[in-house]
Amino acid sequence: MSEVEVLVDKANNGVALLTLNRPDVLNSLNLSMVSTIHEHLENWKSDDSVKIIIIKGAGNKAFCAGGDIKSIYEAKNNKEIRHLAEEFFEEEYKLDKYIYNYPKPIIANLDGIVMGGGVGLTYGAKYRIVTEKTRWAMPEVNLGFFPDVGAGYFLNKMPGHIGTFLALTGEMISGVDALYANAADYLISSSQIDECMNEFINESSYSEDSLNEQIEKKLESYKSGYCENELEQIESFINHHFKYESVEEIISSLKADKSEFAQKYYELLLKKSPVSLKVILKQLVDYKNKTIDESLEMDRILVSHFLDHNDFYEGVRSILVDKDRNPKYEYTTLGSVPNSFVKSFFV
Repeated sequence: MSEVEVLVDKANNGVALLTLNRPDVLNSLNLSMVSTIHEHLENWKSDDSVKIIIIKGAGNKAFCAGGDIKSIYEAKNNKEIRHLAEEFFEEEYKLDKYIYNYPKPIIANLDGIVMGGGVGLTYGAKYRIVTEKTRWAMPEVNLGFFPDVGAGYFLNKMPGHIGTFLALTGEMISGVDALYANAADYLISSSQIDECMNEFINESSYSEDSLNEQIEKKLESYKSGYCENELEQIESFINHHFKYESVEEIISSLKADKSEFAQKYYELLLKKSPVSLKVILKQLVDYKNKTIDESLEMDRILVSHFLDHNDFYEGVRSILVDKDRNPKYEYTTLGSVPNSFVKSFFV
């Protein structure tokens, strides 16, 4: 008998708990999980007995490593899987949008790995908690893909050009860095996060009039002190090199900087799909002033084009299937990618 993929509990004091329960695949999301979460949130929206929702991941490694992209690999040659892939992304984006507009406070426990779809699932939550074990990333560029789940909106909300840096490099950052980048609200020690969540579950009652104040007081009592973060230390470097609106200019700037740090990212970008890099930067430039709804709508268009593009399947093959990390992308250089082809992803 298979395990229940989303565990659902409701305490007598009005706290409902959703636990992503696929720890063997780092709690990666699939269509049934997305549908289950959405259904319960809809039911709880009009349920006066539910005051607070907590979302967490099972196991001790991850909150959620994103969508179950490996299962989508066969969509390249299978129309039925392709249809299911499109349905997954459609429903995932609907759920992400729903959470942004949800009227009741959602507390997201982002202990461990948080990537891609896991970020999208909780970015709109009112209270996003990270720990020193959090590893946050939008790594889609590594798969010949693009940062979806509304990333055109939220990456542009980060300080300076940090969002562009994270999108083009796929770099993983710490919980402290996520806090600095506006991707989290509270830093709590991993050793105390369960105790904190249990306090919410065991609280005798919650007052409707002061609900947010009660939540914030409890979170403040567990909040860790200031920790130096790496992003703040390298922000001037990021802003200097990633301020440009063309990938060629970014790479040229990195190449001209002979520091070991700059050369690391120069070499890194050269290994990415040229099409992904160009589409991602256009996505971020075009969506600087767009709403989350507009960004998610564009994601629907972009994902359809990526499902038609070989670089996505080649990226998944090289990272998740054969794991040779030697993708053979369609275009070998940035200069060989027609601008008209990049623009075609957005219509």
